[in-house]
Amino acid sequence: MRGILIAALCCPTLGLAQAANEVGVAVGLGVQSAPSYFGADSNELGPDGSFSLEQLDYNGLSMGGGDAVGFGFGGSLRYIGARKASDYSELEGLNDIDAALELGGGLRFATPGFRAFANLRYGIGGHESLVADFGGDFIQPLSAQWELRAGPRALWGSEDYAQTYFGVTAAEAMNSDFAAYDAGAGLISAGLQASLAYQVTPDWGIVGTIRYDELQGDAADSPIVQNKDQVTAGVVVTRRVSFRF
Repeated sequence: MRGILIAALCCPTLGLAQAANEVGVAVGLGVQSAPSYFGADSNELGPDGSFSLEQLDYNGLSMGGGDAVGFGFGGSLRYIGARKASDYSELEGLNDIDAALELGGGLRFATPGFRAFANLRYGIGGHESLVADFGGDFIQPLSAQWELRAGPRALWGSEDYAQTYFGVTAAEAMNSDFAAYDAGAGLISAGLQASLAYQVTPDWGIVGTIRYDELQGDAADSPIVQNKDQVTAGVVVTRRVSFRF
């Protein structure tokens, strides 16, 4: 999971804007500890970041807003860093996998104390296949500045996705200590994520996140996998910016 950067463009609800045209975004930059690759038994430090379109008011149409509730839609992006076999002795003989960028979108549902999402993305680069992720967060304000969020997460991958990161081709089997292995489509991982946010000012904040995923199905059974239990933790500093036009 090294080098993963996830961004969501969230537009929870639609309504009529009463102010001038405005775009509000939130960007974050920080550091994370993540598994060196999918199924690794070690973690590595790397950059972490986030980007979200929080509000769009244009010609009377309003999308988003921090307190918006109901059904909506949004974009979804995920970056997966390259996997080089030469960097890990246990992967000797396997082919390198280029970095991948996944692009797509999905549905959102929001209430004052709960957020849920379902995204579908297509990969470019390291894999050219479909993935989908699902999840939700129960939201508990702890004070005017502190907020706790926690909820389930799940990732589904198509056959090409599973084979790219968890399969072993016949040629790779000849060049490595692994037996040939075909990974099929299905649930890749399931787990939980929790985050604690501190709003320093209306525009600046700090968010700490920890996530646990357990590999599932063919992914968990892959001979490449050193550890089915995957833990990612990170801290980002966030900044909200609004543009009026």
